[in-house]
Amino acid sequence: MSSNPFLGVVLHAIGGVAHGSFYAPLRKVRQWSWETGWLVQGVAAWVVTPWLVALLTGTHPLAVLQQSPVRSLALAYGCGMMWGFGSLTFGLTMRYLGMSLGMAVALGYCAAFGTLIPPLVQGAFGMLVSTFAGWMVLSGVAICLIGIGLCGYAGIRKERELTPAEQNASIAEFSLLKGFAVATFSGIMSAGFAYGIKWGQPIAEVAKTMGAPDIFKNAPVFIVVMAGGFTVNGVWCLFLSWRNRSLRDYIELRAKDGSRPVAAGSVMTANYLLAMAAGIIWYTGFFFYGMGTTKMGQYDFSSWSIHLAFVIVFSTLCGLLALEWKGVSRRTMGWVVMAIVLLILSTVVTGFGNVMAAK
Repeated sequence: MSSNPFLGVVLHAIGGVAHGSFYAPLRKVRQWSWETGWLVQGVAAWVVTPWLVALLTGTHPLAVLQQSPVRSLALAYGCGMMWGFGSLTFGLTMRYLGMSLGMAVALGYCAAFGTLIPPLVQGAFGMLVSTFAGWMVLSGVAICLIGIGLCGYAGIRKERELTPAEQNASIAEFSLLKGFAVATFSGIMSAGFAYGIKWGQPIAEVAKTMGAPDIFKNAPVFIVVMAGGFTVNGVWCLFLSWRNRSLRDYIELRAKDGSRPVAAGSVMTANYLLAMAAGIIWYTGFFFYGMGTTKMGQYDFSSWSIHLAFVIVFSTLCGLLALEWKGVSRRTMGWVVMAIVLLILSTVVTGFGNVMAAK
């Protein structure tokens, strides 16, 4: 299939909208422990939806996985477990920093590691620095990181300007130090998804040879990578449920004082629907990401930074709508706006580099 970087950027933008907003439904869940909501959305995002989409898009996932190289399956699954540790702590990042700042910090590390490590491992980094198109792509990544850094700076200013009570009014457990520590670990480990897609390309090629549409060839790869991620998240959430005695959340609601009231049907149903909606929205982000990578041409590795830049832009907008920045000074809001502008610019520069490479 011929490359079309412009269409690839559009697909990444749609994926960015989904990933930038997926956590919003989870914030509406009531009287559940964090691990309960996270596991329900994980089942929807990492188990049910990947198989359903792979079957509906004609990629023959069962046959493809049976005929794929064992090494590729193992590497994709292992990278998925690495990403699983990142996604697990990513949820904690949202708790401590909020949607806008949390995603910006975590995904900053994720963008840098996920974009640059694959070409370094494959020995293709020299090609980047030897062509103008390659330098354009690297410049776009650099602009992306600068924009992310500005988001972090805005968060520091927010902590200085607002009282603890004002911070907790929008983010109940706001903690800049704890949040940055968790976000650093989360961002580095979350880059494992990019590695999983890269090392899982032999699986995608098997899907193509079996008649899968080229634009959907990554669907079986997602099944393997997300299975690794679900393994880590599932084990940890069940452990937390046992330790926190929250296993009964799935059938009963928890009162504010920790007691167990009679199950409230409407609230329980809403919790399940909200958590599953978050999971479906999350998978939709990678569904469009997978299609976008097939259109990016020679420098498809830059898809990761483009996608994450869109995620940060839309998550920041969601954070603004959720009043996470209420009460900060105009100067701090100016830094937030500047960060968003730089992130949008990074996608334009990186996309232009891909267009040049395709020509």
